Amino acid sequence: MTCPSGHLNLSFELGTLHIAEAEAAAEACGALAVTFSDAADDPVLEPLPGEFRLWRHTRVQCLFDAPGRPAAADALQARLAQALGIEPQRITARTLPMRAWEREWLRDFHAMRFGRRLWVAPWHADIDATDAAVVRLDPGLAFGTGTHPSTALCLEYLDAHCRPGVRAIDYGCGSGVLALAAAKLGAAMVHCFDIDPQALLATSENAQANGVSACVQVHAAAADLPAGCDLLLANILSGPLCELAPSFARLLRPGGRVVLAGLMDGEAADVTGAYAPWFHVTRSGARDGWVCLSGPLRNS
Repeated sequence: MTCPSGHLNLSFELGTLHIAEAEAAAEACGALAVTFSDAADDPVLEPLPGEFRLWRHTRVQCLFDAPGRPAAADALQARLAQALGIEPQRITARTLPMRAWEREWLRDFHAMRFGRRLWVAPWHADIDATDAAVVRLDPGLAFGTGTHPSTALCLEYLDAHCRPGVRAIDYGCGSGVLALAAAKLGAAMVHCFDIDPQALLATSENAQANGVSACVQVHAAAADLPAGCDLLLANILSGPLCELAPSFARLLRPGGRVVLAGLMDGEAADVTGAYAPWFHVTRSGARDGWVCLSGPLRNS
């Protein structure tokens, strides 16, 4: 959205403020968007289920329609400080030029190929390869466009191993990129689950936009996932992966395969051990310290 007068960015360090209260205060003052960023270059991995994880030093960015006069901008800054219960000096004000902010991601998100013929691309990108399987995806609120190494490893696995007619599960679907990729590669049905309602909505919308909604089914509860599937992909954290091993075994047919990602190199041994009673998993790929494991369900 463009604004004739541009935008005003008011930012401050969260410190001891409560995240929900800070966000509510900004929105009460008229913020168009509130985002949280790292103020000290500390890495934060994907959160655990139900967790919203922040950095040790978190900066809050609040986007407002820019007032027409400097005095009005000063007044807005003072009003936000009062709502937060902090000194106005803690808030940094910066005027932003007119931009179509919803298009800013185009600078960094480009068409990417995974393996021989699988592509993930924004809607504006042209893919010339005649046999390409193309997932069209614009970044949104849900995790997963293929830029993260763990997602890339799963996509490369699908390009190499996903066969037409398979029945698959995308456990922790995020944006649905893995489900969409499987569908584009010929999967007969992909069942998707995530604990985040936003992810379920994003997956459903992305499936419809890509023309594969007939073979991508979203489930709000893990208990609704069907048993007897051929392939299960889980790009989540190592802790939940270990806990879910017996559940995954019950969801697959004899000889069905799991693909496990979202774990660092040092976590691969623990996950392999947790799956040993049910699966024979081995390392199928690694990138930038991230590892992907895969393997078949053992014969009972």
